Amino acid sequence: CRFILLFGMCFLILQPIFNKISVSFMTESDLYNPIVINIPENFTTENYQMAATLMKYGEALKNSMIISVTIALLQIAVCTLVGYGFARFEFPLKKFWFACVMMVILVPPQTISNSLHLHFRYFDIFGIFEAVRGEAINLRGSKLPYYLMSAGCMGLKNGLYIYMIRQFFRTIPKDLEEAAYVDGCGTLKTFVRIMLPEGKPILTSCFLFAFVWQWTDGFYSRLFLGNTQLVSTGLSRIVDSLGAFLMKELGIKTTVSVAYSNCILATGTLMIILPLIIIYLFAQRAFVESISSSGIKM
Repeated sequence: CRFILLFGMCFLILQPIFNKISVSFMTESDLYNPIVINIPENFTTENYQMAATLMKYGEALKNSMIISVTIALLQIAVCTLVGYGFARFEFPLKKFWFACVMMVILVPPQTISNSLHLHFRYFDIFGIFEAVRGEAINLRGSKLPYYLMSAGCMGLKNGLYIYMIRQFFRTIPKDLEEAAYVDGCGTLKTFVRIMLPEGKPILTSCFLFAFVWQWTDGFYSRLFLGNTQLVSTGLSRIVDSLGAFLMKELGIKTTVSVAYSNCILATGTLMIILPLIIIYLFAQRAFVESISSSGIKM
């Protein structure tokens, strides 16, 4: 029974990926051939060339890598400080502020999209910019609003990272910190020398979550990074771009078949997943080493 359940779960997860891999190497004639099921009759790599052209893959891959890494590092840095503060310190209205963190997790970001748009379209700090310049600053179209939100723990999934880090630090005995205080360490030195090395497993996990979610994000990327070529936004527009590309190449208005559109979409999806797999293989060893160095049994 255990084998059947595990096999069924693995099949449900891997079967759609295998189908996408098979379709990505088929020509358009193979898509409508009833004889062809999984193995292409006319093997081709033109679908990958088409998807790379439509997504501007080289530029999008570079931009996505830079933004995903920097945003993930910034989110983990600020969320670690906030999560550790909630786990170890007492301050006024602590429960209220933690309830606000939970609200960040529960409330969908789409509900505040209009407010965010207006806030950064007419950005001002206590009326200072308007008093000096005569008008507010328009931050739309730049990356600065997204970095500001991430630095303020209001970025993508930041509430979840704070909760996870808080729960992890609460499991660490306070005796370690007390021993460090006895040895002459202050609060900051104790955090850097004692707590951060102990928190390698959760920090690694949260970084991977942050990177992957940012890599595949479409909402925040379209809202704040619409002018930047990213793999996620390129994939969301790939079907429309395919019709425009064929019309430009053929010189006539044509309708792209549903099967071929799905084929190019599947190919673009694989081109997004492949870098994540490579990154995961490199990060897996670092994650296992961080677990081993912390003395946590798997």
